[in-house]
Amino acid sequence: METMESLIAEIGKLRKERNAVILAHNYQRDEIQELADHCGDSLALSQIAANSKADVIAFCGVHFMAESAAILAPEKTVLLPNQDAGCPMADMITAEKLKKKKETLNGVPVVTYVNSSAAVKAESDICCTSANVVAVVNSLPGDSVYMTPDMNLARYAAMKTNKKVDYWKGFCPTHQLVTEEEVKKAKEANPGAPVVVHPECRPEVVTMADEVRSTSGIYKFAEESSAKKIIVGTELGILYRLRKNNPEKEFILLSNNLVCPNMKITTLEDLRDALRDMKHVIKVVEPILSGARKALERMLAIPRDN
Repeated sequence: METMESLIAEIGKLRKERNAVILAHNYQRDEIQELADHCGDSLALSQIAANSKADVIAFCGVHFMAESAAILAPEKTVLLPNQDAGCPMADMITAEKLKKKKETLNGVPVVTYVNSSAAVKAESDICCTSANVVAVVNSLPGDSVYMTPDMNLARYAAMKTNKKVDYWKGFCPTHQLVTEEEVKKAKEANPGAPVVVHPECRPEVVTMADEVRSTSGIYKFAEESSAKKIIVGTELGILYRLRKNNPEKEFILLSNNLVCPNMKITTLEDLRDALRDMKHVIKVVEPILSGARKALERMLAIPRDN
């Protein structure tokens, strides 16, 4: 029977042999984050992939993230260790549905969250992240935008801009489960502790929070806050590095529902097998590649909000 130690040793050996870099999203299992060369949000990791001297990118995340790496680093081999790691929110819209919707928009620019397929990105004017969504929306001409696929991110942006924001009615099933009542209970149980949530949460949850941040913004808030106890409203996986980097502080998960099964599906065995067999290669082909890259590059020129 394989032990964790033997798996880690084998992955280390394969990493050298393949000249591979291992990337892990902030929501991955603890042991995957511990082993990774880089942890971060999906876009930051894709930019690391593009700038890396590695030949192989093992992206421990979900499908759209590996696609983004393949778009920004088309000359590299991008592996998704578990091919069943998908994103329900990304699946809530297709390129065909967006094309049909665009026929009714009269030229209103389409802003698409990076949590989307390459094909949907290619049909969009520009992408955004949860960290730069407000800056992206404000950078566009006109007084209206149409956002896909996350209605909660769109409603958050609408709170922060004077533009009219219409949106596709998709959502993250994990963040959508967080309720006002859970925020109230968490605050009552931990008086004085700030609540920091992800903008994928419902608007009523966002309104009750002390801070609304992307995953990278939550790490920054945790480091800079003088609070010794912080209530965190995003996926469970973020707690690993929050606790590791801030051992003197206590982090409380806002809801027991904040666990994404897709982010937890990738195992060390999956990572080892992908590197050993060079399987689950993610490719993005033309014309989708050029269209999606253009939407991403337009966004990369916009600074992050938090």
